[in-house]
Amino acid sequence: MGAGHDTVAAELARRAEARGERAEVVDVLRLLPYGLGTGLRRGYQASVRHLPWVYAGIYGAFLREGRVPRPGGVPLARLAGDRLTDLVDRLRPDVVVSVFHLAAQLTGHLRARGVLRVPSAVFLLDFAVHRQWLHPGNDRYLCLTDTAAAQVRRALDAPVVTTGPVVAPAFRGPAPGAARWRERFAARAPGRPPVLLSAGAWGAASRPAATARLLAGAGRLPVVLCGRNERLYAQLSREPAALALGWVDDMPGLLAAGHALVDNAAGQTAVQALAAGLPVVAHRPLPGHGAEGVRRMAELGLCALAPDGPALLKALDGLGEGTPERAARVARGHALFRGDALESLRDL
Repeated sequence: MGAGHDTVAAELARRAEARGERAEVVDVLRLLPYGLGTGLRRGYQASVRHLPWVYAGIYGAFLREGRVPRPGGVPLARLAGDRLTDLVDRLRPDVVVSVFHLAAQLTGHLRARGVLRVPSAVFLLDFAVHRQWLHPGNDRYLCLTDTAAAQVRRALDAPVVTTGPVVAPAFRGPAPGAARWRERFAARAPGRPPVLLSAGAWGAASRPAATARLLAGAGRLPVVLCGRNERLYAQLSREPAALALGWVDDMPGLLAAGHALVDNAAGQTAVQALAAGLPVVAHRPLPGHGAEGVRRMAELGLCALAPDGPALLKALDGLGEGTPERAARVARGHALFRGDALESLRDL
């Protein structure tokens, strides 16, 4: 649905190919017949961007953890079953790895029926474990945190491993592009710490212009990451105190040059920031898994929760360069990265 799933899949494939193995990345939505995948993607994108309360209702009805019975994702996932099994028969992989919850429902269903004859693993890339990630037919679950792994174990009798997130190596080492970003920030607003505002690949954010004005009024340079949302980019480009960015290719350099990340989704941008040593503050999270994800991150000390403007400024004030709070937050973020998710699949 979002670029975070694609990014993780691409990095897992890169790691496999670097070891002389072969990897094939498949979009499960493209396996659905009758254009259903395209419709699902467009509907989700529209609801997150323009009708977040709709997605909140969908999340509560289908995804949220709880004891009340809710509809499952298997009926929809089954529609992609024939195309996936045809791919498996043709490509003859050693393992199928899901990085999206609909794919996890599909592989679990096919494994439980004995139709999928190779092991299936699920890399659960969310901090919040919602129920559509979970199917007892899958052979192994890889999780970001011990808390997420414990949730999976409570729900399923399946092997679970905590691996930490999957990011490209460039996020965890020196970023050559950081100097260019620092020069750009200094030229735009000398002496003002650059605070990055993430709206994800789809540019979905709540009142980003107001947040940018708040930060600018407090002596910071708001750098708004608009993703591929051209309308949002045009809107924020008219904010004189903000620096609006479209799609960014050099995310390692950008994150290394920032002072903090204001995040609303607990997704891949937040994970990349943690890898780069950039503190994260959660503000105006997207409904559903975004709100639950940032709450989980905050419980683990990986981000600060800022429910309103004054709380956001207070959280950023506590993250000054060289402060104990900043050092502790950076250390907790780095500790999240434990091992190589691909290595945890070798015995499958």
